[in-house]
Amino acid sequence: MSGLTHFDAAGAAHMVDVSEKEITDRMAVAEGYVRMEPETLALITEGRAKKGDVLSVARLAGIMGAKKTADLIPLCHPLPITKVALELTADPDRPGVRVEATVKTSGQTGVEMEALTAVSTACLTIYDMVKAVEKSMVIEDIRLMLKDGGKSGRYEAKP
Repeated sequence: MSGLTHFDAAGAAHMVDVSEKEITDRMAVAEGYVRMEPETLALITEGRAKKGDVLSVARLAGIMGAKKTADLIPLCHPLPITKVALELTADPDRPGVRVEATVKTSGQTGVEMEALTAVSTACLTIYDMVKAVEKSMVIEDIRLMLKDGGKSGRYEAKP
């Protein structure tokens, strides 16, 4: 299991010991999309969804998702998150909504999973809020765009 830190020498899953790691400022940015029909996107952007302001609710859900990551992902450490910000942008060319989450902390491990969970939760919330008009929406391309801090340094995804 070389290189996989969540497995011990015997191959059993375990939570990584980060107690010896240096406390540093860490940041991660993730993105994802909810692809939908143009009419559904218009419903969202024009504020006509029956459940309310889709993008505001999805933004709050994403923040909550980031804060709950350690409760959802078994081997994630609970972290003192210092910032969670979500940008939700209508993309008429896709068509759909682009979700971007930025998460920050000062700690001994990174916040990549928190950023990815924030995006996933926001995308699921968008789906939930307008599924009555379109069940065929697709949540896609969720990925880490940027991470910075810690021993491994900076990572930037290719466009």
